[in-house]
Amino acid sequence: MEIDCTSLVLNVTSQATSGEDPSVNLFREYLRLRTVHPEPDYDAALRFLDRIAEELGLPMKKIEVCPGRVVSIMTWQGTNPALKSILLNSHTDVVPVYQEHWKYDAFAAVKDAEGNIYARGTQDMKCVTIQYIQAIRRLKAEGRECMRTIHLMFVPDEEVGGHKGMETFVKLPEFQKLNIGFALDEGLANPGEAFTVFYGERNPWCKYHIINSFLDFREKEKHRSCFTLGDVTTVNMTMVKGGVAYNVIPAEMDVSFDLRIPPTVNLQEFEEQIKKWCKEAGEGITYEFAQKHMNQNLTSTDDSDPWWKTFSTTCKAMNMTLEKEIFPAATDSRFIRAVGLPAIGFSPMNRTPILLHDHNEYLNEQVFLKGIQVYENLVPALANVPALPCDT
Repeated sequence: MEIDCTSLVLNVTSQATSGEDPSVNLFREYLRLRTVHPEPDYDAALRFLDRIAEELGLPMKKIEVCPGRVVSIMTWQGTNPALKSILLNSHTDVVPVYQEHWKYDAFAAVKDAEGNIYARGTQDMKCVTIQYIQAIRRLKAEGRECMRTIHLMFVPDEEVGGHKGMETFVKLPEFQKLNIGFALDEGLANPGEAFTVFYGERNPWCKYHIINSFLDFREKEKHRSCFTLGDVTTVNMTMVKGGVAYNVIPAEMDVSFDLRIPPTVNLQEFEEQIKKWCKEAGEGITYEFAQKHMNQNLTSTDDSDPWWKTFSTTCKAMNMTLEKEIFPAATDSRFIRAVGLPAIGFSPMNRTPILLHDHNEYLNEQVFLKGIQVYENLVPALANVPALPCDT
């Protein structure tokens, strides 16, 4: 149904805390939803998003990709819906907290005197969700139209690997029907003046068994110079299991390593190196992968690419300096790239320490509000990219 834009703005404003920007108020409301693992309250998120869709006058589709795991999609149809669409993706779940290490309740969304909002998900990535929503709200209120259809997608389970969320959804016909041409997903904060954009990701490999060879390799990678974290292979020993008593040699030991491998590394050769380490360690040494991603697709950041050119020139027009990197961890963007679609990881947060998954995660309200303005310019620019060869 259609909603009058003037009454819509007034309605949102009337719900805001006295003296607080309504967008900040909405952000804090969303942060208070306990979509935290191991038992995220996804129903609360769905109710929240249903209300937003009604406010925006946008249709909402819900696809249960796995039992209890729903992907929600709001769609703003373009004037030429035959063109490839723009995807604005975000996830609704957040990682657990150790409340004893937080200065405030991690789900109270407390704002201090400096305007810093403390809550789990302020950076990862409920900020981007609300920035998308508020940018679309403003564009609709201005009577703007875009050629390409825009999908706002909200997925579950990203923080536990995305297996019951995006990884499954990209294989379904409902995903194909979205006719996506270009996607935006989450990025990271940047402590400096620049904004970081991510055009690829390291492959997460989680494996079991043998220690010394992995730790020696880890030391060599630590001492590589002139690289960002996304350019090196990280090796972290995360679990050790086995033994029955301190004075009895265990019959079996399990050691778990979390490996993050940049797309510049040949994955087949790297696994051969693992096999060699196991062989050198002696008889009875085996390995298995708990998680193994092989896709190494990168999104073009060449100025000849129309998507990247539009993204970068729009940011430049807003006096934003961009730093291009490989994402040091793993996001749902890897599943989007794996099916051949370009995706950029981008969370417009500069002058902000990187605190995703950390204690006392926060985002300043002025940085948050600036991010809405960024998307208010960026989204229509992307959604008005002229017809491309991929559109035919």
